[in-house]
Amino acid sequence: MSRLEVTLQARLPDFVLDVAWSAEGRTVVLFGPSGSGKTLTLQCLAGLTTPAAGRVVVDGLVLFDAARGICLPPQERQVGYVFQGYALFPHLTVEANVGFGLRGQPAPLAAARTAEVLGRIGLQGLERRYPHELSGGQKQRVALARALAPEPALVLLDEPLSALDAPLRRALREELLAILEGWKVPAVLVTHDLSEAYHLGEHLIVYEAGRVRQSAPRAELLARPASEAVARILGVRNVLRGVVRDAAADRIQLDWRGQLLDVAQSPALPVRPARGSAVAFFVRPEDPRLLRKDGPPPSAAHHGNILRGTVVRETDLGVTRTLYFRLDAGGAPAQGDYDLEIEIPRFVHQVLQLEQEPQWEVSIHRSSIYLLPT
Repeated sequence: MSRLEVTLQARLPDFVLDVAWSAEGRTVVLFGPSGSGKTLTLQCLAGLTTPAAGRVVVDGLVLFDAARGICLPPQERQVGYVFQGYALFPHLTVEANVGFGLRGQPAPLAAARTAEVLGRIGLQGLERRYPHELSGGQKQRVALARALAPEPALVLLDEPLSALDAPLRRALREELLAILEGWKVPAVLVTHDLSEAYHLGEHLIVYEAGRVRQSAPRAELLARPASEAVARILGVRNVLRGVVRDAAADRIQLDWRGQLLDVAQSPALPVRPARGSAVAFFVRPEDPRLLRKDGPPPSAAHHGNILRGTVVRETDLGVTRTLYFRLDAGGAPAQGDYDLEIEIPRFVHQVLQLEQEPQWEVSIHRSSIYLLPT
């Protein structure tokens, strides 16, 4: 288990980075949209950019402390860096690229270490090839091997899978995870792909516009976004707004679009919302249930909140379908021409014969409505 403590203030001509976070775990992921300051953070950690103020500590080793005048040069930080696009030296072979960071060591030791790393990362037989002779996955492994060869205390990875097509990206995500776990080197990884962030990271830090919006273990982050802004950055669909009608110890009632929604009290809320206050909430698209017309009459006690409306359009995603559902009551829809996105498996779409009947009743269990802190 490693610990990172990071506080950074850096100013560019058109951008200001002002972040503070700490994390424990093998892999920390900086997640957020492009231009939010993730790569600049990596550059500050590596010593390639000197912040105006702040502090960086890796497992007790101080890499940077502006107040104490400490700023270790990059070559003394024991930090490996996998650049976006890999940045391999085109005129060097695979073997020479991997051994580049070992130039200060005696030649026999450097050669032995290079051979060891090539073997552990599965690059045997490629030693004499040049970068232009490699596939995208092979280039990624070479860049990672080059970063790991000097036995760094921390490895930084900037969008390590972004240059790959989707099928290869999924396959190499597993490979990258296995390498990081096998080498047991703490890593900070940058991505704007949530599935990649969740799969690779133990601790996720959400960036936006040069600020940290939330820092949490991955399970907590997805279950309890800290705000409406974080939910939207995470790509949460059905982020909605209502007004509190009543708030008890174990449940809350919301007025939303002419409907009264019963909501389970959320442990993510530090303070119970007051009556009459506006709140944001979300419903995951896979949680609403379409009620069969040939089934028993729906009851709120069994099904939860029951809404009536129309499927105004849908999107075929192959194995699933996204339905755009508009309530029959409540005036103008919440999101353009619809109120809720509902995602169902393709076979359910076929069984319910949705193409023949757009009018439906939908149930949403009270525990499937997630209130967001204000």
